[in-house]
Amino acid sequence: MKMAIIGAAGQIPRLLIPRILEEREDHLILAGRNVAARVGIENPRVTYVEGDMSQIENVRRALTGADVVYVNEGSVKLLTPVIAVMKELGLRRLIVAGVLGVYDEVVGEFGRWNARMVGAYSPDKERVVAARMVDESGLDYTYMRMTWLYYQEGNRNYRLIPQGQPYRGAQVTRQAVAQYVLDLLADPSRDLGVSLGIVEPGSEDLDKPSFY
Repeated sequence: MKMAIIGAAGQIPRLLIPRILEEREDHLILAGRNVAARVGIENPRVTYVEGDMSQIENVRRALTGADVVYVNEGSVKLLTPVIAVMKELGLRRLIVAGVLGVYDEVVGEFGRWNARMVGAYSPDKERVVAARMVDESGLDYTYMRMTWLYYQEGNRNYRLIPQGQPYRGAQVTRQAVAQYVLDLLADPSRDLGVSLGIVEPGSEDLDKPSFY
């Protein structure tokens, strides 16, 4: 299997890439600006594609030959060319690192705190539009509505919140998000065509993340 990672120098890919190389036999296409220097991994199963991934010609180079596409930023500027090129090349599997709140689904005191921190979501807000693009893409997508992220070595615990259910959960580790992506790779039939919240079990009753 060959996986393209758009935005491969990001924080979650930096946890995900070594684990894929150690635990799986997949080949990786790592794409982004100055990505080889920033990631710094030399491995015969790694190919680097340099460039601005909002440009469709760079995305086409990155996705050619891929089986799975992971986008580390759920923004319109990245998802527009990625979805277009995936359809052009006949690719199906898309995993997106997105954000909570795109369906106005975050409830309780944490929901009010989150709105104060990031602003209220409106139908034309950029991340809401991006999530809608993924929902309407017709691809085999998994959109991860990630809550507030932090690092904790060894903490890979996560709980998923289906679309349409109230969002409760103030935090989750980046290690847990990487684990979920690995779980998706291990079971290619899992969580297709869905948008899922991902939170740390036990954080459902927090009014804000414990690190704030």
